[in-house]
This record gives sequence, structure tokens and C-alpha cells, in this order.
Amino acid sequence: MDISVVVPLYNEEESLPELCTWIDRVMKANNYSYEVLLTDDGSKDNSWKVIESIAAANSAMKGIRLRRNYGKSAALNVAFDRAQGDVVITMDADLQDSPDEIPALYNLIMKDEYDLISGWKKKRHDPITKTVPTKLFNWATRKMSGIYLHDFNCGLKSYKNIVVKNIDVYGEMHRYIPVIAKYAGFTKIGEKVVEHRARKYGSSKFGLNRFVNGFLDLLSIAFITKFSKKPMHLFGVIGSVLFLAGFVIALKLAYDKVFLNIFRMTDRPIFYFGILAMILGTQFFLAGFLGELISQGSTNKTVYQVAKTVN
Repeated sequence: MDISVVVPLYNEEESLPELCTWIDRVMKANNYSYEVLLTDDGSKDNSWKVIESIAAANSAMKGIRLRRNYGKSAALNVAFDRAQGDVVITMDADLQDSPDEIPALYNLIMKDEYDLISGWKKKRHDPITKTVPTKLFNWATRKMSGIYLHDFNCGLKSYKNIVVKNIDVYGEMHRYIPVIAKYAGFTKIGEKVVEHRARKYGSSKFGLNRFVNGFLDLLSIAFITKFSKKPMHLFGVIGSVLFLAGFVIALKLAYDKVFLNIFRMTDRPIFYFGILAMILGTQFFLAGFLGELISQGSTNKTVYQVAKTVN
């Protein structure tokens, strides 16, 4: 199979028929063998009924329904496990991503041999409440990861199949997939300017909680990319520095008592700083040690429950 198109969705019943018709038209015009994985992330509207109707009319359209609303990352992760195409292309269901971009995204992977291509919505049609946080995240992610993409969070991306089979996406990590892919060893990452269309149906799912969660996940991905397999390199260093600082303070206090006859050490604030530093240093070191044990013993990917599928 040439292409798997992965479409995560939540409450997008109005846009699905038009989107699937558009994708099918592009695929047939380019003679691609393909499948479309419509992943319903616990929608409250009639999205699943629409998916069942679309799948019944076209065998290339396949549906996956999650038991509840896990989030976009979960919907992508589940579909990635099932994708069969040589190239996997993700796009949003709201018609803001154009299926006409598919041939170019496919060629960048198959002909130019990129591992991953991220879309860049150079001209956006989103409100400022969405564009400003996006720019902040893009800047921070570039600095942290060393991957110089303009738009990490663009839903329109293409991947080699082997890439999606070797990454685990959870939380709000979908916006940091290029970073996860680089950490997994897929380093040929590029971008393509893509059309961004104004939303035609429904309303944006972006909210304040996604801004907060995205920030926390940025911290998580910064830790994971550097220390997930070697947590002692972080916690051990911090613990050692703190313990050494506390030990130096203890030596200073001992010197004052023995040679300077200063006996009222507990009246001095530095005494308590020294004890606190040694206790925290020990705890950080133990956290690093336990982290090493956990990272060595953990091999399972995140599991999400699928309620139904339709082929």
C-alpha cells in the first residue's frame, strides 16, 4: 500500500464526508493505493455514525473509535499501530488541511528519502489566542531540540512507515513528534509550506488547558530526549552537587568548633542549610537510582482501549 492517511477527530461530523471525498479524489487522480484511518476520539456527536456510513461505501475508508476522549496524541498512536502504507500522512479533520498536499508530501518521503516532513502553515487563519501560544512553543522547541522547523504543531505531516512504528505518542506529545522521532534515530527531518484553510464547520478545540498541558509536555520531552534512559545523569549530578555543598558546610562548622571554639552551631542558619542540602542531595541521588531501575525494566508502550473498528 502506498499511503495511509491518519485523521484524528473529535466532534467533526459535518466535515467528514467532504474531507473523505476530497482525499479519495486526490488518491485516484494519482493512482495511489491507500487507506484512510478515521480515528474517533470519543466524539459526542454523530461522527461515528458518519464514519460507519463512509466506510460502508468505500473499503479504503476505515474507522477506529476510542472508548472515551483520550486526546489527539492517543488517536494518532492507535492509528499509527494499524497503518499499513509505505508513507503515513496525518491531517486534521476540520478541512483546514488540504488533501491536495498529499502527492508532494508523498514524494518528499519516497523520492527525497526524508524520514519525516512537517507542514508549515506560513499563512494562518487562526485567532491570535491560538497563534501566539503556537509561536511560543515553536521557539522553545527549536531551542530545546535543535530541530529548526517553523511549525512543530502542524497537523499535516508525512512519515516513513517505520517512523510511526517506532515512536510512542501520549499526553500532548503529538506537537513534539519531530523531537520524538529524532530521539528515536530518525534524523532526516524537513518541512514544506502548506496551505492553511479557514475552518468551515464547527469550532476550534484549542483551550487554555491545552496551553498548560503543552508547556508541561515540553518540559517532559526535554527530559525524555536527554535523560529517559539515563536519569542518573540528571538526578545523580544534582544530588552529588547538593550533598557535596552540605558536606563542605559541615566541614566548615566542624572547623569553627574545633579550631575557633564556636560551639553554638545550631544558632547559625548555615547549619540548617547544610543539613537540608545533604538530605536533598541524598534524595535526588536515590531518585536517579530508582529511575535507572525503572527505565531498564520498562519496555511496554502506552495502551489505549479501542471500543470498535470498522473496515
